[in-house]
Amino acid sequence: MRGIGTGIATALALALAGCATTPQSRPVASPSVDTAKLQQVGAAILFWDQAKRDATFPAMETVFPGNVVKRGRRVHSLPAGTPLPIDAATVDAFMAQNNTAGLIVVQDGKVRLERYARGYSASGRYTSFSVAKSFTSTLVGAAIKDGYIKSVEEPVTKYIPELAGSGYDGVSIAQLLTMTSGVKWNEDYTDPKSDVAGMYLRPVPAGMDPTIAYMRTLPRDTPPGQKWVYKTGETNLIGVLVSKATKKSLASYLSEKVWQPFGMEQDAFWMVDQSGQDIGGCCLSVALRDYARMGVLVLGGGKGVVAPGWFAAATAPKADVGRPGFGYGYQWWTYPDARYGAQGIFGQSILIDPKRRIVIAMSSAWPKATGPDLSAARAAFQQKLIDAAVR
Repeated sequence: MRGIGTGIATALALALAGCATTPQSRPVASPSVDTAKLQQVGAAILFWDQAKRDATFPAMETVFPGNVVKRGRRVHSLPAGTPLPIDAATVDAFMAQNNTAGLIVVQDGKVRLERYARGYSASGRYTSFSVAKSFTSTLVGAAIKDGYIKSVEEPVTKYIPELAGSGYDGVSIAQLLTMTSGVKWNEDYTDPKSDVAGMYLRPVPAGMDPTIAYMRTLPRDTPPGQKWVYKTGETNLIGVLVSKATKKSLASYLSEKVWQPFGMEQDAFWMVDQSGQDIGGCCLSVALRDYARMGVLVLGGGKGVVAPGWFAAATAPKADVGRPGFGYGYQWWTYPDARYGAQGIFGQSILIDPKRRIVIAMSSAWPKATGPDLSAARAAFQQKLIDAAVR
């Protein structure tokens, strides 16, 4: 499926190089990091060897600057449920063949299967890549509940006036969320001239956010609402919009609205760009059980966290992605049988099956960023897990 991951990896270092500004919450990475080396490392993420992926995906804060998403004192319990009736050898084989480091299955709020490999453990956290998009979307729902944003039908330019006179004139927040803005964008990860590879290369006017500086230069391709095109840059823009509306960093707002009140077990880590802005489209590192808790939160409707009906709207298919039975909501992928989920390159995923009250979260280090063979193998295994859960 096109756009299954995030292209931010190809330009990550450019987004992070020169992080001399102090993040709004406690930084994790060393402030003495060599930014020239950082640029090299970030640009090479797609081409790290397997040993580098295994070592760094669970420890991105040792390489990149970012903000902490602080947990609270209370932990949302995930008690043990009846063990999933699936052969351990089948699970082990899938995890080994697909370089899966963490797998958890939660049904009705209880853990039915939890497994770690490749040096990962329950006490660690793992990068999300584009799974972060669904967390950023959730903060829009929270901002509407809190009154910072009135409605997704409002124009983007109300909250980011710097976009006035650009291709984003007349584009609503909803169209940004569904990636149907009509603004022209190239997400080709292999093209050095693509937007996703070059969005942080241009000089940024003094005092302007680097994402806004680039996105306002893009031309209109189609009328808003007519065509879906996967755009990591637009999720970054959503992150900027939330920060502007709330006057808070994404990390601090996520802590306030989700991590502390819902009871996430561990702090999370969110990478920042060169201005200190959390990267809305990527790069949130979270513990496996907390990825599962996010699924539990969504299944429960997010009462007290997001506006009423937010998750029902966010996880409904709103854009045609060109594949029968599949679609795109508010930064959530939608699948056949009313399932939905979050996805990121190299095998990161949260799958939610509302009919069966099941959440399946996976953290992986696939041998390549994405591919139909890898996606098909994951989907087939997820179905095996669901079939086992309903026996």
